[in-house]
Amino acid sequence: MTTTPLQTTPMRPAESNTRPRFTPPPGSCDAHFHVFEPGYPHVPAPLYTFPDGTLDKYLRLTEFLGIDRMVLVQPTFYGTDNTLTLEVLRRVGPQRCRAVVRVPEDVSDTELDRYHELGVRAIRLDLFARATLPTEEIIDYVRRTARLTRPRGWHLQFYTPGTIVRDLLPFLADFEEPFVVDHMGYMKESDGLTTADADRLLSLLRQGNCWIKLSGPYRIAKDKPLSSVRELGRALVATRADRLLWGSDWPHLPDGGRDTGELLDLLADWAPAEADRRRILVESADTLFFNDGPTHPRRVSLCQSNDSIGRRHGGLAS
Repeated sequence: MTTTPLQTTPMRPAESNTRPRFTPPPGSCDAHFHVFEPGYPHVPAPLYTFPDGTLDKYLRLTEFLGIDRMVLVQPTFYGTDNTLTLEVLRRVGPQRCRAVVRVPEDVSDTELDRYHELGVRAIRLDLFARATLPTEEIIDYVRRTARLTRPRGWHLQFYTPGTIVRDLLPFLADFEEPFVVDHMGYMKESDGLTTADADRLLSLLRQGNCWIKLSGPYRIAKDKPLSSVRELGRALVATRADRLLWGSDWPHLPDGGRDTGELLDLLADWAPAEADRRRILVESADTLFFNDGPTHPRRVSLCQSNDSIGRRHGGLAS
């Protein structure tokens, strides 16, 4: 069965984005963006047409919004071919840019070590592609991938439907590896997810080895306004601001015209305290991506309070 790819729309000029009501703190990080450049191999049947989301366009956006650092996330468009991701890391440099890759299960240690040297710090698990598998098979896949991340001090990133997040909650509550759930857990009412499911996700955030990415709120809102996600956004911040990252999800596939500044400005409402915005925009990125020292998440107690986390990560990582 052939699926018609989504038609991507042209990118919004950087200067046409909304300026947020707050000034991002120094070292602010966009923890989720994608880049597309012509000439790089892609999967045979992409889910969307080729976007014009080039690195140069993205860097102009970060300059406009005041974003100093960034994390490039391997998109489904390129599958497990990380050639472009590694080239972006070389061009931008590891002090500003880190990355999340997708890899085949038989990837070599030599290849992963090369990725680490260039700035890769996580593996992305595409559980949309495995959504029809039994939960136990998905868990086995997660555990196998953790064996790749563990020796390097990396973490796992879950790109997954909210229904799979829900089904994995009992397993993740005891999972000993650090992990990030993309797109606010994909808690979509249209998929049958309930307030009780969201509450269980908050419990995982409160007690487990979990970080959650404040990215893609429009994916949860779907046809509703972004304000419909306000309650979940505020609840996540109130639960553990020190375990949240902000991601633009640029170039907002397939809607290249979406206002990234409007998405950043949601933090003015969800996280009105400046200290919480710093935790979300700076300190979590320090911990997961830009900190290779003794305060890496695998080497600290994951049950410390927000205050102690803030004291430990008071400065930017080099």
